[in-house]
Amino acid sequence: MPDLASALTALKDRSGLSYAQLATRCWVSASTVHRYCQGKVVPAEFGTVERIALACGAERAEVDDLYPLWSRAGSGPPAPDPRKPPRAPEPAARAAPAGAGRAARRHRRWAALLCALFLVAAFSPSSTPLHVPVASRRSRPQTVAGPAWEQYPAAVPSDFFGVTINSNTGLMPGFRVGGVRLWDSGTRWQLVEPSRGRYDWSVLDRLVDAAGRAHLPVLYTFGGTPGWAAPHAPPGPYGDGSRTAPPDDLADWEQFVQAVATRYAGRIGAYELWAFAPSPHFYSGDAATLARMTRRAASVVRRVDPKATLVCPSMGDLWTPASQRFLLDFAAADGYRDCDAAGVKLYPQHDGDTPESLVALADLIDRTFHSAGVHPALWNTGSAYRVATARPLDAAQSIAYAVRFYLIGMYVRYARTYFYNWGGTKVPLVLQAAGGPPTEAARAVAALQQWLAGARITSCGHGTPAGLPGTVWQCRFLLATPVGRPQVPAVIRWTESGTASMPEDPGDRSVRYLDGRTTAAPRRLTVTEMPQLDVEAPGDPVLSSDSGSAR
Repeated sequence: MPDLASALTALKDRSGLSYAQLATRCWVSASTVHRYCQGKVVPAEFGTVERIALACGAERAEVDDLYPLWSRAGSGPPAPDPRKPPRAPEPAARAAPAGAGRAARRHRRWAALLCALFLVAAFSPSSTPLHVPVASRRSRPQTVAGPAWEQYPAAVPSDFFGVTINSNTGLMPGFRVGGVRLWDSGTRWQLVEPSRGRYDWSVLDRLVDAAGRAHLPVLYTFGGTPGWAAPHAPPGPYGDGSRTAPPDDLADWEQFVQAVATRYAGRIGAYELWAFAPSPHFYSGDAATLARMTRRAASVVRRVDPKATLVCPSMGDLWTPASQRFLLDFAAADGYRDCDAAGVKLYPQHDGDTPESLVALADLIDRTFHSAGVHPALWNTGSAYRVATARPLDAAQSIAYAVRFYLIGMYVRYARTYFYNWGGTKVPLVLQAAGGPPTEAARAVAALQQWLAGARITSCGHGTPAGLPGTVWQCRFLLATPVGRPQVPAVIRWTESGTASMPEDPGDRSVRYLDGRTTAAPRRLTVTEMPQLDVEAPGDPVLSSDSGSAR
């Protein structure tokens, strides 16, 4: 029988995951996972072994087989440390003082009496049974079968599927999207107000007008303090003279917010009240100042455009304790009091991580908000600053990643998700260059939206707890149908890596693919990294008649 280290190594090799990828999913460091697989360290709790195994796609029976291996690996006596001198023998016992024997006998008699009383109380049929905890070598974590979450069917909003516009041309996406976010689009504060009280609205007007013609809701993102408003602050990463610190006088900030909200009242539907914090590139001030800026901006927008949605400054680098502490400080300063939603940056911890690794970050963010005592709706408004240096994805990876990026946004139950970016090409995954045709990845994102037009989501789940193979993820929906007909159950499934085989759901079904193909469902499904839609009743016109073509 293999030892624990060999079994873990075999699971890792079978999964194809790196130590870094496993570490992300199991909330430990990559070096720690490596030591477990090398047999240099035995996990203190079996729950750690189980998380590693499930992340590798192990079936429940395989996880159960790991328990005796783990138990044996941690049951032997510790090896002597050669750096420490041998322990000196215990000194001989001293002679007992006079009378000690009588006291010991009295102690034993009282102990026997108490033990008898305990047994009578525990086993008397007329008494309430005593629940005595049974000592065990080590406890196993509780396994709960079922989806990760389930709810009464709720609409999938069309504006969930957002993109960040990275172009000042005024061109809009040539494929179906649900909304646009303006950032890196020539609309930073420094560019709109190059000197105090002098505004250049040309780019922002062009983008807002174009989005209006395309019937796309706009999220405007504030950021990029002008050099004139914070002349001694550190410069940002752009060549326009913008700064990373708050303005020296918050009245300048309040005046700018009022100018923007007044000009675009009714045309910009939502405002993100700062781009990214904390960050040496975007916001290097403290949390208390950002909370004051948020409250003052919220007061202005509420007065000028009461229907606008306010998104609190987006927090990034939340894998790190420093950024988590900043979020807690911002909440403690009442920063979330006046917002309709909170902005966060969901992005992989390591280059090459899958979209599913974002679930661990979302869990971490949820725990941080819980510690802060606030529970706002969450919008994923972008990525990390380092995104431009990440390894480019090939065509197949791009399609799978782009679609699963939005599906994971649903899995973690965010209200909106904005892909970074649209229009630019210096990112590892391009949906469409401004002026060029949509890529295959963009067309796949449009297909996903066509599938879910008018749909309602009911649950999401993953792996063996949800009755699936370990690497399989899924979300269940009720699809839109012609008026007067009941909605049709459907499920979108995909794997985090590789392929998996599983039985088809009962009933007469069809399978739809991102490339537009539809087939009758086989008796056993082959699930791949490309999400596929499994629909009840083939041949039914269950999908929306909206073609999802360019707006």
